[in-house]
Formats: sequence, structure tokens, C-alpha cells
Amino acid sequence: MSASVVYVTASSREEALAIGRAVVSERLAACANVIGAIRSIYWWEGKIDEGDEALLILKTTEDRLDSLIERIRGLHSYTTPCVTAWPIAAGNPDYLAWIEAETTGD
Repeated sequence: MSASVVYVTASSREEALAIGRAVVSERLAACANVIGAIRSIYWWEGKIDEGDEALLILKTTEDRLDSLIERIRGLHSYTTPCVTAWPIAAGNPDYLAWIEAETTGD
């Protein structure tokens, strides 16, 4: 089993919570952490833009990543949402096993 952390920015805390609830209830992610009030500075449509967002951090397995990313894209209000994933190189074996169990269970 290979676990991953998925980093998502959202337009608001409410949007991050809605996406988190959906993907956890569908077992695409074992856990969702919502961090409100972040400030993002980025290039968009040829100019630097800036705005308030919320951060959503998800834990899932590698075999769920494609489905999770597609589901987030379908739920998200942005045309091009930030959704990136990093493999978890090491961690508490019990926690990593929990991620696997919660994304494959009923």
C-alpha cells in the first residue's frame, strides 16, 4: 500500500468542507483537514492575482488518487483547481494502515 497527501485550495472554508465531506463519505479519502484563511498570490490570465482561500489536505491511497482528483475537479468551483499529491515516504504504520482500511472499507 502506498499512501499520499493531497493538497487542494478552495475558494472558501465552506467549499473546502463540502469537498472534504463528499470525498471522505465516498471513501476516496480517509481524512480531510480544512485550514481556513490562507492568502494566495498567483499568476492567472497573464497577471498576478491575490485572494483569500482555504486549504484542504486529504489522505488517501495511490490507487484512489485518479478517482479522487476527478471527483474534486467535479465538485470544485474553479476552472483550474489546485490539486496536487505527494507520496507519504514514511509514517506511523498504524496510521498508514488506517488510511488503507478507510479508503477500501464499506
